[in-house]
Amino acid sequence: MTPEELSAAISACLTQAVAAGEISVDIPDVVRVERPKSREHGDWATNIALQLGKKAGMAPRDFAQLLANRLAEVPGVGAVDIAGPGFLNITLDAAAAGELARTIVEAGKAYGTNNSLAGHVVNMEFVSANPTGPLHIGHTRWAALGDAIARVLRASGADVTSEYYINDAGNQMNVFARSVYNRMHGLPVPEGGYPGEYIKELADSVEAEAPQLKGLDEETALPQIRELAYVAQMADIKKTLADFGVSFDVFFSETSLHEGGAVADAVARLREQGHIFDEEGAVWLRTTDFGDDKDRVLIRANGEPTYFAADAAYYLSKKDRGFTEKIYLLGADHHGYVNRLKAIAACAGDDKEKNIEVLIGQLISVNGAKLSKRAGNIIELRDLIDWLGADALRYSLGRFPADSPIALDPEQLKKNTNDNPVFYVQYAHARSAAAARNAAEKNVTRESFDAGELTDPTENELLAVLGQFPSVVAGAAEFREPHRIARYLEQVAGAYHSWYAATRITPIGEDTNVLPVHSARLWLNDATTTVLANGLELLGVSAPERM
Repeated sequence: MTPEELSAAISACLTQAVAAGEISVDIPDVVRVERPKSREHGDWATNIALQLGKKAGMAPRDFAQLLANRLAEVPGVGAVDIAGPGFLNITLDAAAAGELARTIVEAGKAYGTNNSLAGHVVNMEFVSANPTGPLHIGHTRWAALGDAIARVLRASGADVTSEYYINDAGNQMNVFARSVYNRMHGLPVPEGGYPGEYIKELADSVEAEAPQLKGLDEETALPQIRELAYVAQMADIKKTLADFGVSFDVFFSETSLHEGGAVADAVARLREQGHIFDEEGAVWLRTTDFGDDKDRVLIRANGEPTYFAADAAYYLSKKDRGFTEKIYLLGADHHGYVNRLKAIAACAGDDKEKNIEVLIGQLISVNGAKLSKRAGNIIELRDLIDWLGADALRYSLGRFPADSPIALDPEQLKKNTNDNPVFYVQYAHARSAAAARNAAEKNVTRESFDAGELTDPTENELLAVLGQFPSVVAGAAEFREPHRIARYLEQVAGAYHSWYAATRITPIGEDTNVLPVHSARLWLNDATTTVLANGLELLGVSAPERM
């Protein structure tokens, strides 16, 4: 019996009690069941009697007793105890508890998915690094977390589009092009320009593709150099992201907003909404009406749009494309953007508490990390991947809340010991895969399954942990916290290692007599494999079968 099935059984008991005239109360859509803090109190607990007792005009303990009487008759429920002011502690019989193993194995990759966010249409923008240089350590956290959040949202039924906003407009692109031009012609880095060997790589790439540009003057050559270098740099960014296991559904160009008239259209639409005013020759958006610390200029007095105008146009583009929810994942230095982006949403007629969400990630550091030889003044993501591995990076970044600073210890991440969390979890998966291979060699199969054989205390503990996976995924999606998945997987690994040490999946020694308990344990072993693999997939981390 899964937690969801037990929840449904409790709801059915409440419905029956209402129909019998024993209580009169509105039944919630979902009855929450949770694991008790102490396993001595049973497998699952619910506080539904505390929630509904007074509403039904009854003392919560009396309400709990009425419900307990009905629950005790539900097949698979071994015992129901009332604790404190009206908590219900529920113990499943071994067969009902063990059936969860079959449920998980048969569900396979679908186990853990849920419909808690069905109907939500989400645009999630993250990373969005300027296309003027390689991805660096500052982008690493949101690459890992953003992709993991998108995965858990999809696993919970949301329709998610992951999007990379390419900041390819503005003066920084001209400076970028001039840096490449100067490197092609052996000139010094221009003022405010980009140093680093990657600029030489780009210059070589541009010259190889269009050798005629080297003989042209700067004004003539710059537009073509800008485009060719931009394309090459974006290819480098996409390759690094792919190596990190991150893909985007959409790469959205800021330039397209300007060239397509979206910025001018956004100003006109916001004016129609009544939030535009003109002052000193400039066009302003009155964002202070919605919590911003000051009003923002959209169009300067010289007629040039501000970066904020592009932000407004970009938000309206997302709205026009049908995204009712827009999630922005921004870096630690972007706190000031929260209120101004929410103000744009409000000025556009949206609910700033429902239609837009801005998440801010804190800084990370890696002890002993070296500046990139290519970029010269940054720590490149590609170097971190080569040094520590994508799995170790993604798992380590995924197991902490976004708003907490992280200092990663490379020595720990390289250890093949239990104090390295990613090794601990991946080893549990590899161990379970090895156990299945060993079982096959000893003729232990899943042809039959007697769930009642799973009576060892470590089996009860492992089953209870496995049963939590769907609710953990739903919680991670609701709160945008994939670290819940990582911490949960460590619990699964711990419960599995304890079970593995206490029981046997195959006959011992020369004994070749395969018993029903061996088959039942293989089901439980493979259920654990499934949960570990599914959880690691949500974090973008591999699930090795051998280590």
